[in-house]
Amino acid sequence: MSAPILVVQHETDCPTGWVGDWLTEAGATLDVRHPYLGDDLPASLAGYAGLLVLGGSMGADDDADHAWLTATKALIREGADRGVPTWGICLGHQLCAVALGGEVVRNPRGQQIGVLDVGWHDEAVADELFGATAGPVRAVQWNNDIVTRLPDGAVLLAETAAGEVQAARFAPTVWGVQWHPEAGHEIIRTWVDEDRDDAAERGIDVDFHVAAVADAEQEMRRTWRPLAERFLALTRSGRPQPTSAVS
Repeated sequence: MSAPILVVQHETDCPTGWVGDWLTEAGATLDVRHPYLGDDLPASLAGYAGLLVLGGSMGADDDADHAWLTATKALIREGADRGVPTWGICLGHQLCAVALGGEVVRNPRGQQIGVLDVGWHDEAVADELFGATAGPVRAVQWNNDIVTRLPDGAVLLAETAAGEVQAARFAPTVWGVQWHPEAGHEIIRTWVDEDRDDAAERGIDVDFHVAAVADAEQEMRRTWRPLAERFLALTRSGRPQPTSAVS
């Protein structure tokens, strides 16, 4: 049996979803930790094949209110240093950025909600994780914060038409996506009540966007399942693990 993938889940409403299903169906073993419920995070990634950091409503710098974020960032840095494949989703993407020296702020353009085009950069075509996906695709985004400064040495792989980071390779084996490849409308619907009032003030109909996510579910499954499978393949690649990739 291959070594497990460590999964950090930050909230009940932000589970592994489709990504967890795809990984386990492909033969992965997931060690899902729920630090918001009192689970300890391991002191290191020793014995783990990869690290998956999920989304959440807290901010990437909210360590004072959510103490496990500090430990999560340390694990991300270890993943970068040791060459352990690491994948951050939404908040996880933002935590990867901050852990490795980047910056995350509230999006001055307001919340990103709905099914959005992915604006790939040329660098994505040759990327180990994204290369086969780097064509005209859409993704579900539901976020307030964005990465505004990448860490030194990071590679921007996708951005919105307005220039907001959608995907990046933060280190040779550390990737992040601002979108939600794991979430269909059933997960998204649990986020609606929290966001409804703020969205209404900006003239955004959250129910419309939930319906749009539901309509796009087959497309999302078809597009993003291969990404999860490629991440699993990277955790099994047996690549040499450098002692230092990013400091």
